[in-house]
Amino acid sequence: MERSRPTADRNVLIAPSVMCADLLDLGSDIDELVDLSVDWLHLDIMDAHYVPNLTLGTDLCRLLGARYALPLDMHLMVDDPDQWGPLFASIAGSAAGGGYVTIHPETTWHPARTLAAISDSGGKPGIAVDPAADIDRFRNLLPLCDLVLVMSVNPGYAGQKLLPWTLDTVRDAARLRTELGLDYRIEIDGNVSWQNIPKMVEAGADVLVAGTSSLFDPALARDEAATRMRSLLRR
Repeated sequence: MERSRPTADRNVLIAPSVMCADLLDLGSDIDELVDLSVDWLHLDIMDAHYVPNLTLGTDLCRLLGARYALPLDMHLMVDDPDQWGPLFASIAGSAAGGGYVTIHPETTWHPARTLAAISDSGGKPGIAVDPAADIDRFRNLLPLCDLVLVMSVNPGYAGQKLLPWTLDTVRDAARLRTELGLDYRIEIDGNVSWQNIPKMVEAGADVLVAGTSSLFDPALARDEAATRMRSLLRR
């Protein structure tokens, strides 16, 4: 399994949330994001069962993977990751930039087997940690992961407020990465705002899912928002 870069050589990456883009003009919107040199494309896959929302799907992920050379960051908020994980992993495997497939480990009886199936099918596996969860509960899964996604809001909708204790979850993910000698990336998703970005990076996040609170801020042009976001990362 290909692993991420070592921690000491890791820059903070920007992963725009496709759910927050202009879905009526999605190609042009993502073209602009690519021109602004974003790093990943974050895709929220929701099944209206695990979370009360229904978004995106396989056809869109496949088209994006064929058109753009950016890694697809596919977050499966579904109640049957054993069915969907390998399918999205196969899309990652054929995508120009490869991709990550992240599951909520509590949604399957045997998450280690699910993560292995994702890896075998061509994706880079990851786990998502809900706000109420203790990451130490999942420490035995961490060696199987290329990505740990910390949810800083309850999963399902954009526009929520940060749950402040989730920054401690980011710190715990960084601590465990060091303790266990691992090199997974730590991603944070939820209210990644101008005010919260410095706190998230300080806690140890090295991938930021950018949504309506920053990169898709309706008060700013997209290039202005990207410049402001990068200025916060440089600090």
